[in-house]
Amino acid sequence: MFDRRSTFGEALDHPGARAVLERFLPGVAASPMATQFRGGRLGQLVAIVPSLEDPDHRARFWAALAEIGDGDERAPYAPAIAPSASYEGDEVARGSARVRPVTATPRWGVLEVRVDGPSHGNPFVDVDAHATFRRPDGSTVRVGGFYDGDGEWVFRALADAEGTWSFETDATTPSLDGLTGTAHVGVAASGAHGPVRVDGFHFRHADGERHRPLGTTAYAWTHQPEALQEQTLETLADGPFRKLRMCLFPKSYLFNANEPDDFVFPGSLAEGFDLERFDPAHFRRLERRIAQLGALGIEADLILFHAYDRWGFADLGPAVDDRYVRYVVRRLAAFSNVWWSLANEYDLVWGKDEDDWERLAAIVGEEDPFGHLLSIHNCRPFYDYTRPWITHASVQRVDVYRTAENTDEWRERWGKPVVIDECAYEGDIDQGWGNVTGEEMTRRFWEGAVRGGYVGHGETYLPAPVGEAVMPAAAGTDDEVLWWAKGGVLHGSSPARIGFLERVLADVPGGVLDPAPSDWDVPWAQSADATVRVAYFGFNRPRFRSVLLGEGEWVIDVIDTWNMTIDRVDGIHSGTVRVDLPGRQYMAVRVTRVDA
Repeated sequence: MFDRRSTFGEALDHPGARAVLERFLPGVAASPMATQFRGGRLGQLVAIVPSLEDPDHRARFWAALAEIGDGDERAPYAPAIAPSASYEGDEVARGSARVRPVTATPRWGVLEVRVDGPSHGNPFVDVDAHATFRRPDGSTVRVGGFYDGDGEWVFRALADAEGTWSFETDATTPSLDGLTGTAHVGVAASGAHGPVRVDGFHFRHADGERHRPLGTTAYAWTHQPEALQEQTLETLADGPFRKLRMCLFPKSYLFNANEPDDFVFPGSLAEGFDLERFDPAHFRRLERRIAQLGALGIEADLILFHAYDRWGFADLGPAVDDRYVRYVVRRLAAFSNVWWSLANEYDLVWGKDEDDWERLAAIVGEEDPFGHLLSIHNCRPFYDYTRPWITHASVQRVDVYRTAENTDEWRERWGKPVVIDECAYEGDIDQGWGNVTGEEMTRRFWEGAVRGGYVGHGETYLPAPVGEAVMPAAAGTDDEVLWWAKGGVLHGSSPARIGFLERVLADVPGGVLDPAPSDWDVPWAQSADATVRVAYFGFNRPRFRSVLLGEGEWVIDVIDTWNMTIDRVDGIHSGTVRVDLPGRQYMAVRVTRVDA
């Protein structure tokens, strides 16, 4: 039987399946490059064939393949497991588990209730437990509990209000049912502002502090040796980034051949994985890293699924997917700095279709009562970002060159903030997505900013000699440490310029820019109160520009976005002004009204 889990090579080698490929994918099946795709899943391949973007055409393709084969069907997916009604007998008293003393928590911290409870059988699936937390104002929030190993059960809430909280549990087993207690939430720690929320086409923390998601990507950094993870944190501490995209499952792809020490599930590639249990030690290490990012003021954009997989995690089946998502969200939703990304390149995840993504999104919403940001990321076709569960668009570039230039159009199309999480990577590898210059990366950030959105960074420099200079090595024994995957150290020239952009945006009233009426050849942006306007020239390099200031009196600054300088033009200006420029690329002009 052939389906989306079959490899392209398997289908090519079977006469009947090959005939289906030649009918539905003629340009691919007959291509001399077909041998390059032999190991790829058919579910991945259809994502890059434009004709199969049509759902009806794709359904006919899968139906035709399903009729081909020698009668051997693939093993069915694992079934769902319901909690056991007989996990504890009648002799177990209700509420007999022991609640540990609850530590006082600062506002925006993780309010955690730990319980010493039952550990026999398989607590990960045999028991379901919840806790209802009551805030000081009387409002309530119900959270799912989770098993943390060694007889420990945990119920977590995001401490979003100061004062005395109370809680009561309900569970499918007697000992965990009806437990009660109180907890104290104190003042917020310095620098803690709460989870990020959507604010129109932009973002704010829950306490009103402006957030600008000028972020970076290190997909597999928490799956690396300890020394490399620590080095990544040191690099982030000195950098400009306020968001980090990262995967919960490890990655198998170019420059990603190393095997992690542990996984979401207990087990290994060689011995297999126990998909009915989770590895609490793995999650505790992950939580430590999320908390460390939070202490640096960095949001953890957690990617729940992706296609770059050799362990089987991309095709676990609906029951295991659902159980995994529930466990992850119950453990991590109390962390203030978490964002949810349902998938990286959802259209390449061969084991899922739109119905699966919608079901998984509903589970995230059900299990996260604190409303963290939630999106899904594309490779080629966009997901429907108007769906109500999607808080913001998480976009990959759609053209080798032109992506950030679409930001204002996408804002209008979807009515939501636009974050271009992948616009290409600064680097020097052989792949076109990973060898743009620092100048080009910086240009894309500015294009996105003046069009009212946000662009994400990544870096893919080979850790090898470049000319006469040798790049400093990252920690660990692996010689394929590229920041975009494994973290380590940054070598590029764009991060400093991204930091400069962040400072320019921070100086704008309200801290953000929105598209303004523009010239045909130059995009303009403005602050919400229109007292600041910015024009960005990008590739162009004029020697001067005549600027129509409009009503009032203005000061004018010439900004060199590459050399990171701001030069004030002498005087106070009104009407139309000729602004002299240096004839270099990557310049901007900022005008600020001074009589408003």
